[in-house]
Amino acid sequence: MEVAVGSTNPVKERAVERALAGRAASVQALAVESGVAEQPRGRAETIAGADNRARRALATVEADLGVGIEGGVATVEAVDGHFLIMWASVTDGERLERGGGPSIRLPESIADRIRAGEELGPVLDDVLDTSGVATEQGAAGVLTDRIVDRESSLVHAVAGALGPFLTEQY
Repeated sequence: MEVAVGSTNPVKERAVERALAGRAASVQALAVESGVAEQPRGRAETIAGADNRARRALATVEADLGVGIEGGVATVEAVDGHFLIMWASVTDGERLERGGGPSIRLPESIADRIRAGEELGPVLDDVLDTSGVATEQGAAGVLTDRIVDRESSLVHAVAGALGPFLTEQY
């Protein structure tokens, strides 16, 4: 199975590889536009970014499946605060399936900066006095003391979106 991933971020590529572990699959990472803001806000925009990446990846090369992964920030109905959210989309060109990763509440000091228009990755880099959080442990790793990291969080989102293509339960 040939799988095109709509991102050259190594964390996203590895998440797809891990989700497909044990299967005869070749994963190719491609630079495609998400079609949404650099910092997606809300579930709808985050899912739209994942959808766009999946479709554009599949349209760029010959592959069986296109995968798009997008992280965003959102409020959650009936729960206080802003949350880190992760969504994945998978398409075979005919149908589009989606899966979500964990939702992790942002500390209020970080959420305030996000509400003011900043992006999560650079805010965390500033708070931690580092660079590249988004391509390493990610916000998930920072906010859970590495119990989960960005890659493992994304594996679950990708697995949820891949499931309908891999099992006959759907």
